[in-house]
Parts: sequence; C-alpha cells; structure tokens
Amino acid sequence: MKLPFVRNTKRNLAAGVLNQGIGLLFPFLNRTLFLWLLGPEYLGLNGLFRSVLGMLSLAELGFNTAIVCSMYKPIADDDRRMVCAYLAFYRTVYRWIGTIVFAVGLCLMPFLRMMIHGDVPSDLDLHMLFLIHLCNSSLSYFLFAYRGPVLSAHHRGDVVMNIRSAVQAVQYVTVFLVLLFTRDYYAYVATTVLFTVAGNLLVLHQSVRLFPEISPRGALPPGARRRVLSDVKSIFLHKIGGAISYSADNIVVSAFLGLAAVAVYGNYYYVVTSVAGLVGLLYRSPQAGFGNRIHTESKEANFALFMRMTCLTLVVTAWCAAVMAALYQPFIGLWTKHDPSMLRHVLTPVLMVLHFYVNQSRQMLLSFKEAAGIWKQDQWKPLVAGALNLSLNLSFIILLPEDYKLDGVIFSTTAAYILVQLPWESRALFATYFGLDKGRRYWRTQAVHAVCAAILCVVTWGAARAVPGDGFTGLLLKALVAATVAGALSAVLHRRTLRDAFVFFRRKS
Repeated sequence: MKLPFVRNTKRNLAAGVLNQGIGLLFPFLNRTLFLWLLGPEYLGLNGLFRSVLGMLSLAELGFNTAIVCSMYKPIADDDRRMVCAYLAFYRTVYRWIGTIVFAVGLCLMPFLRMMIHGDVPSDLDLHMLFLIHLCNSSLSYFLFAYRGPVLSAHHRGDVVMNIRSAVQAVQYVTVFLVLLFTRDYYAYVATTVLFTVAGNLLVLHQSVRLFPEISPRGALPPGARRRVLSDVKSIFLHKIGGAISYSADNIVVSAFLGLAAVAVYGNYYYVVTSVAGLVGLLYRSPQAGFGNRIHTESKEANFALFMRMTCLTLVVTAWCAAVMAALYQPFIGLWTKHDPSMLRHVLTPVLMVLHFYVNQSRQMLLSFKEAAGIWKQDQWKPLVAGALNLSLNLSFIILLPEDYKLDGVIFSTTAAYILVQLPWESRALFATYFGLDKGRRYWRTQAVHAVCAAILCVVTWGAARAVPGDGFTGLLLKALVAATVAGALSAVLHRRTLRDAFVFFRRKS
C-alpha cells in the first residue's frame, strides 16, 4: 500500500506548526513564571530532574523506533496480520520497560544530593519531588503508549501532534494558574501527572478509531523478532550517545557549576531547542513517508526527494541561524530583566548558533537513515561521540577560566558533531543505500550551504545591530529587520531551491 506522501507530509507540517506554536509560547511563559516566582534554583532543579529521567529513558532501548521502522514494510505490503503481531510484541516490551524505569529510578534516589553543587531550596524534599517526576515518566509505559506507533508508521503523526497540542495547551494554562496562586512546586509537579494520563488515553482512542482493524494480537515470527532485537541493540547505542550529548551536559554543569548555572545554560539552550523544533517539522513530518517510499519507489527517485528536502532544510536552518544570531543577546537580556547572573558574554550565543546549525544540518540525513532502518553500520558512532563530548566537557571545566567554562560545555557537543557524528552517519547512509558517489554530491551541497549560512549570519547580525532602541519595542524592530534581511538574502541565494520546493508541495499526493 503506497501512502500519499505529499498529502500526509502537509498534514504533519500543519499539525506540527500548531504544536510548535504551543510548544514555544507556553513553555516560555512557564519558564518565565518559574524565574520570577520561584527563582533560578527551582528552574535548575527542574532541568536536573529532566536530565536524570532522560538518562532513565534509555531503558526504552529504542524499541519504539525499531517497531515503527519494522512496520513500514508490512504496511507497504498491506500485511495487517504482521502489523498486529508487532503491536502485541511492543505492548509486552513496554510493560517491562515501565517496570525497569521505575525500579532504577528508585535506586538512584539516595544519590540525588550528590548531583547538586551548592545549596538546595530548604522547603523542598528532593526525594519526594523526584518520586513524583519518576511516576510521571514511568506511567506512560503502562498507559497504552504502544498505540502511538500505529499512527506514526501510517504517516499520521499529525493525529498524535494535535492531541499533544490540545493537552499541552490545557496543561500549561492549568500549571500557570497553579503556580500563580499557590507558588507551590509540589502542586506544579503533581498536575503534570494528570495530563500525562489524559494524553495517553486520547492517543489510544484516536488510534482505535482510525485503525480499528489493528490491535495487539498474534505472535511475532522468530525471524522478525530477531531483526527487531538486532536493531534495538544498535538503536540503544545511538540513544546512549544522545543522552550523553545533552543530559550529561546538564549533569556536569550542575555538579561543577551549580543549579544557577544549569538555569543559565537552560535559558540559552531553550532558545536553540525551541527554534530547532520549528526546523524539525521539515524532517520529522515526512519520515514515515520516506519509510513507505523505500519499499515502493526506486533509489534514484528517493535520492532526488532526499536532496530536495535536504536543501530546503538547510535554507530554513540558515535563515533561523541568522535571525538567532541577531536577536539572541537582546532577547535573553529582556527575558531575564538584564540580570547579570543570567546574562552571558557574546561568545555564548555565537557558540549556540553554531551548535544549532551544525546539528540541524544533519537531521534530514538522520531522518532518511532511520526510515531505511540503517542502525548497525554506525552503531558505535554515538558512544565515540559521547565519550569525546564528555571528555571535552570535563577538560574545559577544569582548564578554562570561570567565565568560559559554560562555553566549553557548549563547544564540546558541537565538536563531537563535526569530528565524529557527521562523517560517520553520512558514510553509513550512502555506503548502505544510495551509493558513495551520491555522497560526494551531498557533501558539496552541504559545503555551499554552510558558506551561504555564514554570510547570512554576519549580514543579518550587522543589520540588526544598526537598529537603535532597547526594550520590547527595540527587540521587535530588530526582529523585523533581521527576518526581512535574512529572508531577502535567502531568496537571492537559494531561489532555485525555494521554487522547486513550492512546485513539489503543490502536488496532492
């Protein structure tokens, strides 16, 4: 069964734009309220718990990704029996994972205080708070989380995103009111648990409504089970590397620099993740469609699509990077009320923009590689990159002056991307699927776009810097100038790419 690639991608993009709008506005208001009402220590504690639980999520091992990728072929073959068998296997696995996450979390509780440098707010019970966070994290595994991949594998991620948007909007409004009227961190954390339950139940309902013929039943053949487990081993190594890249950064900053530094790092990183979420729509929305096309289209047709989507993503990434370069410091200053303890020197946003561009420039390749189920060929890449990242983190923390230690942590991750991840993962995709000759064309495209991105950032930064004025009005004027200059220059430099994308997405299937 060939799925309608363009139509489903446009659905996913539309749902993703709404979801990212909510994901940008409400967490920003929530984070601001944290800073103003509770203080940076509470915000840092929240970031630390998310990082620890992010490490615990490694217990999922990659079954979600492996099962979704395994479903692409039976869906293309219209083999419902096999899809149901995968779902039954996935349900069993998730119940075990939920149990393991909760048990390991309990074992970590005695060591929480060792992860924090300096004082902890005296009115908080670290262990009780972590237990609530842990329950929220592990609960999803027992509440029908296995139904989400049915929608994702059929290229209907828009359904999941629409549910997530609705739940998040109500959740953040509720949390906002709870914090505003009670200023009680315990009430804030407990409220999030209720919305986790609500979101999972809604996904279950929609999955059953759209695909009533698919339910967890039947046994997975031994060969298929072995393939899933083989993929899981490789995906697990990828997940370890990803966890080290961010979670370990937060933990290192907390252990050596304190909770206030975690809050500062979190504020700057929040801008990157927020903008990356918008760019991510371009490579997440078509992923299941890639998986379907791999089994229904030729390699030549798929390479043409891959390059078209890569060029479009690079253009959007460069535009975002240029606007970020122009607005980073003015935005952070306005957001934190120019608090000297929350505002960094100019090198920090420069490194954040570099981190953003390098990471986003590789994501379309990763999306196609995942859709093709290519895991084993670069399974050791994340561990090598993670080890390099962690060793550079610790080295810079020890060697750099106090004002630049945090910059060393940021640069460590970017260095690992450039030196290890990008070369290794690109070779894995082209050597396995497209062919190494196509890889040379891909890297020429990357190099040209990188030079254009650097020019775009410098010109846009200079234009915004020439705009006078401070405060909210000044920031709006700078944003208008930056967006206009970056947009006009992008249109000149990449007119062919933009015209090609416009024509392609006017198609109906």
